[in-house]
Amino acid sequence: MATFVLVHGAWHGGWCWRRVADRLRAAGHDVFTPTLTGLADRSHLLTPNVTLQTHVLDIANLLEWEDLNDVVLCGHSYGGMVITGAADRQSERIKSLVYVDAFVPGDGECAMDSRPPERVKLAYEQVRTVGEGWWMPPTPAASFRVNEADQAWVDSKCTNFPIACFTQRLYLTGAADRVASRYYVRAAGYKAPQFDACVERLAGVPGWTVSEMPCGHDIMVDMPEELTALLAEAGC
Repeated sequence: MATFVLVHGAWHGGWCWRRVADRLRAAGHDVFTPTLTGLADRSHLLTPNVTLQTHVLDIANLLEWEDLNDVVLCGHSYGGMVITGAADRQSERIKSLVYVDAFVPGDGECAMDSRPPERVKLAYEQVRTVGEGWWMPPTPAASFRVNEADQAWVDSKCTNFPIACFTQRLYLTGAADRVASRYYVRAAGYKAPQFDACVERLAGVPGWTVSEMPCGHDIMVDMPEELTALLAEAGC
């Protein structure tokens, strides 16, 4: 049996992995679905001081203090930034990295670098007009092309997100490159040039398995059965 750590993206929380986690646990696997500082059930901890580095440490410390090894570390969307940073700190504990419609940053990059200019402009406008100069309100689930039946549920769970997490740069030592097995799964039903660029860059690269699923951005909500199967493959 394998150990999985599933990391959510911006505005989300550990709740979004429920359907996948239930399936993995039913198959006998150990599964952790931590909520990052300042979000969802930890939204009471949201302050301007929460950054990407805070979230990297959330996951790196989980791996260390829970004595986790041979981990399948999976990140969705912004969670790709987080798992890359955590893998750079704890590469010896990780068996596979799985990026689910996620950022795959290089050294010195931040999430804003690859977002479309219109999305960057909107983010700063929201921060200025409603976010007190430091947080962004949730993006509606419909914009992420979440299936209609689950949109209200997803919207009810999403919380504000600090823009510092998108603007802080991630500096890497290269240790994460030691993780030999890596997967990227693209949500074909969600328009995102930054993730299309990841597919183009990683397809055919040794050690990477690239695929797509016909759904919206929140693959773990829209296609939990198929994503569970992919994760189980990564844990073999």
